[in-house]
This record gives sequence, C-alpha cells and structure tokens, in this order.
Amino acid sequence: MSDETNPTPEENQGSTSEDNQPGGSQTIPLSGLYENWFLDYASYVILDRAVPHINDGFKPVQRRILHSLKEMDDGRFNKAANVIGNTMKYHPHGDASIGDAMVQLGQKNLLIDCQGNWGDPVTGDSAAAPRYIEGRLSKFANEVVFNPDTTEWQLSYDGRNREPVTLPVKFPLLLAQGAEGIAVGLATKIMPHNFIELIDSSIEVLRGGRPNLLPDFPTGGLADCSAYNEGQRGGKIRVRAKIEERDKKTLAITEIPYGTTTGGLIDSVVAANEKGKIKIKKIEDNTAQNVEIIIHLAPGISPDVTIDALYAFTACEVSISPNTCVIRDDKPHFMSVNDVLIENTQQTKRLLKQELEIRLSELQEKIFFSSLLKIFIQEGMYKHPDYENAGDFDTVVQVLTHLFTPFFDQFYREILPEDYKKLIEKPMSSITRFDVKKADEQMAALEEEIKKVRHHLRHLTDYAIAWFERLKEKYGKGRERRTELRAFDRVEAAQVALANAKLYVNRTEGFIGTGMRKDEYVTDCSDLDDIIIFRSDGKCLVTKIQDKVFVGKDIIHVAVFKKGDDRTVYNLIYRDGKSGISYVKRFSVVGVTRDKEYDLTKGEKGSKVLYFTANPNGEAEVVNIQLKPHSKLRKLQFDLDFAEVAIKGRGSQGNIVTKYPIKKVNLKSKGVSTLSGRKIWFDDVLKRLNADGRGTYLGEFDGDDKILTVMADGTYELTSFDLSNHFDDKLVRIEKYNPQQVYSVVHRDGKSGVCYVKRFLFEDTPIGKRTSIINDEPGSKLVLITAAAAPVVRVDVLKGKSQTADTIEQDLTAIIDVKGMKAQGNRLTPHDVQHVTLLTEEIPEAPSPSMEAPPHTASIAAAATTTPSPANPETTASPATADTPQDAKPPVDFEITNPDDIQIDDNGQMGLF
Repeated sequence: MSDETNPTPEENQGSTSEDNQPGGSQTIPLSGLYENWFLDYASYVILDRAVPHINDGFKPVQRRILHSLKEMDDGRFNKAANVIGNTMKYHPHGDASIGDAMVQLGQKNLLIDCQGNWGDPVTGDSAAAPRYIEGRLSKFANEVVFNPDTTEWQLSYDGRNREPVTLPVKFPLLLAQGAEGIAVGLATKIMPHNFIELIDSSIEVLRGGRPNLLPDFPTGGLADCSAYNEGQRGGKIRVRAKIEERDKKTLAITEIPYGTTTGGLIDSVVAANEKGKIKIKKIEDNTAQNVEIIIHLAPGISPDVTIDALYAFTACEVSISPNTCVIRDDKPHFMSVNDVLIENTQQTKRLLKQELEIRLSELQEKIFFSSLLKIFIQEGMYKHPDYENAGDFDTVVQVLTHLFTPFFDQFYREILPEDYKKLIEKPMSSITRFDVKKADEQMAALEEEIKKVRHHLRHLTDYAIAWFERLKEKYGKGRERRTELRAFDRVEAAQVALANAKLYVNRTEGFIGTGMRKDEYVTDCSDLDDIIIFRSDGKCLVTKIQDKVFVGKDIIHVAVFKKGDDRTVYNLIYRDGKSGISYVKRFSVVGVTRDKEYDLTKGEKGSKVLYFTANPNGEAEVVNIQLKPHSKLRKLQFDLDFAEVAIKGRGSQGNIVTKYPIKKVNLKSKGVSTLSGRKIWFDDVLKRLNADGRGTYLGEFDGDDKILTVMADGTYELTSFDLSNHFDDKLVRIEKYNPQQVYSVVHRDGKSGVCYVKRFLFEDTPIGKRTSIINDEPGSKLVLITAAAAPVVRVDVLKGKSQTADTIEQDLTAIIDVKGMKAQGNRLTPHDVQHVTLLTEEIPEAPSPSMEAPPHTASIAAAATTTPSPANPETTASPATADTPQDAKPPVDFEITNPDDIQIDDNGQMGLF
C-alpha cells in the first residue's frame, strides 16, 4: 500500500505531503483535523464565548460591550445600535449576538441604565430594535467596574485597538448577575444571588469566616435550596411560584419561578387542564408592573388540592440544576459559589491595594514636584548665572544637579532629567507669582492624605470592609431578597391528580380498566393511580391503572390503592384449603410491590374467602356465622365481633373461627372505628399538616374535629384536618378547635389608637369562612392573643403630658369577663400603650402515648404466641407486626396450643372450655 493511502505518523499530526500526480496538491489527514482543529475550536468556544471569567464575571462579549459603553460614556444615553457598532471593533461576531447580550445585561438592572423598551424577562416580551432603545453605564458600574490604571490590556482581534483582558471589578459581579452558557464538552449555570447578602458575605470572608450563599432570583417566588450543594454539579434547587388563595374559587399567582415566563406558565396550566390533571374554569393574565395570573376554579374543586396539583403538573414548580464553571488561569474550573465569592473578595482586596499604591505614588509625585518647584524658586536657581547662561539642556541638567545637591535628602527619589525638563518648562509668570504659604498648605494636605493612604495599606482588611459597607449603604436600597427560602414537601402527583377517569371491573372474567364502559362501574380515579384487587382465592395485588388489564378471575373487591394507608383495615374470614379450618383476621395493606401477588391465606390450594370488607377508618362490624349441620354441633350459628380481633400484619395466619364447615356469613350490625383519633402535627417550616410527628403537636382528630387558625390581620378561620390543606404565611396561631376554650385578646383600634381587651369563645363558623375578631377600622391591629386561663401582661406605657415611660402589669381576667366574640372589650389602660408582653405561659398539649384498649372478654383466640410485657412480666401482649397501625386497639390475646380445643357453648359463643 502506498504512503498516500497509509499516512506516516508525521502526516497524522497535521503535516502535509505532495502528491506524485502532476500538479500535486497538499493533503491534510482527517485525524489531523480532529486532533488540532476541533481542539482549537473547543478551546475557543470555552475561553472566548460561553464561560465567564472568575475575575470580573463577564463573558468576552459582555466585557466588550461594557468597554464600549465606557469608551462612549459622556453621561448621556447612547443608542443601543451605536454601542453595538462600536463593540464590533472588539468582537469578531455579528451585531445580533452583541445586541442580545446587551439586552440581557440591561435586564439585570445593575450595570446599565436603560431607556425605552428593553423587554421583560418575566413576561417573555422581547426588547425593541436597537435603534429605538438607549443605555448608559450606571453609577454602580462606573464606580465598581472600571479603572484604566489597574486594567490589563491586550490588542483586539484585528490589532487596531486595545481591549481589557479582564475588567478590574471590585465586587462579586458574577454571583450577583448569574450566568449560563453551553460550550464544547461542558456547560455553566450560575445562579444569581442577592446583592446585599453578597456584600455581607464578602465582609464575613474578610473577617476570616466562610460564607454560605443561597440564590435569590429577580422573579421572586419560593425556593427550596436544601440540596443546593454550594452551586456545584449535582446540586438541585426547587423553585415554586407564589400562589395565593383569594377565595375558595379563586387562586392568584403573584410570583413565578426563575427561568419561566407568564406566558409559558399559563400554557402549562392550560395543558394540564386539557389533560384532566387539574380542573379550572378560566385563567386570566393581569400582569402589568407586577405578576398577577388569576385562576378561577371549577365548582366543587378544592383550592388546596389544586395548588398542590399546579406544583405537580405545571411550570409552577421547576427544578434547576446549578453548575458553577468559570475561567480561571485560562482554564475552565468547576467551583462552589462560596469559593468563587472568596476568590472575588480577595481579588477586590488586591485591586483596592493596587489602587491605594497608585494613589500613594501619585501623591508622592505631587509633593516631589511641589518641593522641587519651591526650592527652585526660593533659592533663586532660575536667576543663577550658570543656569541663565546654559546653552543646551545637558548643561542645564548639570547646573541644576549641582544646585540641588544640598537638598537631595529632602526627596523620596532621585531627580531625573525629565523632572528638570518639567521644571524649566514652567512659565516665568507662574514663577514670579509663586505663593510659598499656599504651596506649604497644599503639601501639608498632601502629606495628610499620604498618611491616610499608608494607614489604609497597613489596615487593608479594614479598608476593604469599609469599601463593601459603603457599597451596601450607597446601592443596597431596594435590593432586598426577593425569593423566599423555604423547605418544600414533595408533592406526590398521584395524590393530587384529578379523578379524570372512571374505573370499571368485570368480576367474573377478572378484568379491570378505564376503557370497559359496558362493565360494572367502581369509582372515579386518575390515570396515575394504583389499583388494589382482592380475589376469592385469597390473593391480593396492586397494579397500575390501565385501559384494560387481566388481574385474575372472581374479584371480590377493587379500589384505588393509597400507599402508606394504615387507617384502612380489611376484615377477612377464609377457609384453609388443606385443613378446612376457618380463620379470621384484620389487617392493613401499607406497602407492596406492584404486580406481585400476595396470599392472605395460609397459601394452601383450595383456600377460599368466606367474608371480606374494606373499612376506611378501621370499622369493626358484627357478623352472624351459620355452620353446616354436624352431629357434634349443638348450635349451628353464632356471632363474631371483629372488634375483638387484633389488627395484625397482612401475612398473619389469623385467629381460628371454627374447624367445622361454614355455610354462610351474614352481616348482623355495622361497627364503629376501632382506631384512635388521628394524631396531627403542624410543620411550621413547610406550613403543612402531617401525621409523622414533625413540628407542633395539634392533637388527636376524629370525625368532625376542626383546626382553628388565627391570622396576623385579626381574622380567624376553621379548617378540616385534611393533610392537603395549605396555610397562610401570616399565621399567628394554629391549634385544635375547642368550642369551650376561652381566649383573651388585646387589640388596637385603628381610629382612636386605644388598646382594648376582650375575652370570648370562637364561634363555630363554617369551614373556610374568614371572620374578623377585631375592629373593622383601617389600621386596627391584633396585638396579642392567648388561651391562658389567667393571663397576665406587662404593658409599657407613656404617662401624662410629659410622656414619662413606665411599666405596669395587668391581669386580663380582672379587666373584663367573657363576652361575645363581636364585643369591642374594655380599655387595657388609660395611658398610651407602647408595647404589650404576655407573662403567663401557655402549656401546649403533648401527644399522649398510645394506650391499649381496656381488656375485654375475648371469644376468639389469637394465633400468635404471646410474650411477656417488659413493663409488667405478669401481663401478656400480642407481638407487634410491621403492618399493624400504631394507634390500633388490640384486645388481650391468649395462647392456643391445640385448635381442636375450640368449642361452642350453649349460647353460641366460641372459646376454650
């Protein structure tokens, strides 16, 4: 094979060879293109296009735009088109990319003062054409970004102009603005952070601490940064829109997640509605200066569930993955935002030191020349014959050097010929009018300033801290945090999905699905639900909802499965296929593997379910059991109360009912719940209820129990204890509603400014109705509310015309008796009230330990062997199982060693005799 078709290693490295053909041409191997050209291209995109530099936080196009703005800056606005044109001297790409980058800089509202329509990142509206909009550098940019004396310069791409390598930015600008870019083989996504927090963190760095930065988005909203990971790869931020419940039929979105637009968010809500994930009547976009998207709910739709569904199925919640990549030492580096801030802070300190050193040099030069001029005039050197007769500059230098020799020790450096040249160029008029006193005063002022500069250089850290504090004071107003940091509970989509489908079943054939409209209707469900199925052979399984799926013949129960539901209790009687003995059991199905069959019997062939019920709140009914005739039986029927059967695990064998064949099982009477009330806690971080023990314990809830919530504006509302409820951020009190509980309230009347005391019972208003407990006058305020039996408060007052400060204590029960909720109340004190402090502590309710139900006569034996209780060895208790609810009330069981010992007495009761 020839060399042309099999290149040498040298050719593989990009070398060329000449063809043997006449008029031969150069050949570039393909491998050379990949090894050299593509690497050059990748390096160029990374270093000069997509990734910001750590020193100033700019990509090259942004740096060139700001350099052009500074070059054109005369205090007035410049057409964006003119700025773009000037920038093209430095940026080797088209005007469109420059214009887009300039608009993005302007929209960040930090470096460029904008005039005209620069677009809106919130609504997604684009900016007007560059010929219609204007901009100029902001005062902040002029102060923080530029200093030609500390700037490192380089030639532009065509060699005709100079441009900065990086701008001498004395602020963590990269973290304030954020950045995003995609290069070759890597990308960067740096979150914006709060202006004031960056300054405070920089000060903390200068004092030796390590910062802990969390992002702050210009669009506001709510952010869960618990997995932020300092902005490094692998981190995650969950950002949510701020959704308000205006009333039970209306929701309002007032802030949107970062990276979304109002138009995109509305489209996602409409799409979710069309897919049946949520159900709304209408959506309106009233966004003007502030975001306001109004969602009108369909009748009967819960606003709390809809809020969760909006977070689960629409752009109201987005997940952002940060990736802090910057150019450092001419290479891309992946860093944490805290390390970037530390480096930016040290960079600012270095630049401040450099500026101080330059200023010190300038001051020393001013004093140097002023002293040179003063001696030159005072000593009459300009009239010296040798000076006047000097013929050329070299002679002048020799004469002046001789004349200044006695004064050399007064100067901080050697006198150079250039200094003499500057001296002799002074016009005679200025020499004759020279004011020695004024010159001394000026030099004294310069000496004083030099002392300050040297002091700053000796205490550089303190000087840098003062620099940041001055920036904060000068530019920090109006730049407070906009994004509220909060931990989110994870919304399970299946739990909030709207029931947009119908579930059908064919029990005999064993099919279930949403497309079987001719078969038996079961319930409404969502297309995200799991379905639990029980069959007559004692098997159960959980499967995903489908259009039609075979799950096994002879279905006895089918329902939507709720994962982790320990309140639903299944009551079961089954006959064992091998022994013929019938068993009874009560159990919950808490967690399963999807599409795996579970046997609820002993697993013997021929086992059959004789009786089955599903009870959503642990209800226990009484059934009548009829036995088939037998020579040994005196009674052919007896009653069985499921309340006497302990709730155990799904896989437990159960308790023996009878060894004789059962003819029929009939429901005799419906039962009540055997479970205790549901213990509820309020998580103040998530602002949600939970049954997991997180937050403040509210109490044990059952039936029609309600929750009382009191808001800071003096209104209250009763709600259910549904875990899907949302609560207002301005909540000041939340607890279980007790209609007999007396509350004491101190409130200030908005019209008179007088503080009143009232004691009352909260009225049992309808759920969801907001009612005020203070005056309706504008400016009225709820000062204090307590449920203490004998509340005592300390009141800071101003007495008399002299407004003397004093403190008094008041027993609120002595001021007023319990009256109606609408009563104004009695005056707290005749003096001007400044502050009210509650001195009496309220005792919060603590969760009571789970108590066993009192022992009662058990007519059905337990299958499991009992074990001694650690607390009392004389008593026995059933061993707990994984699926047994913690709040169940099991009866006292006893040991059965021989199932044949089970007998039925003359009254039809079953037990050991």
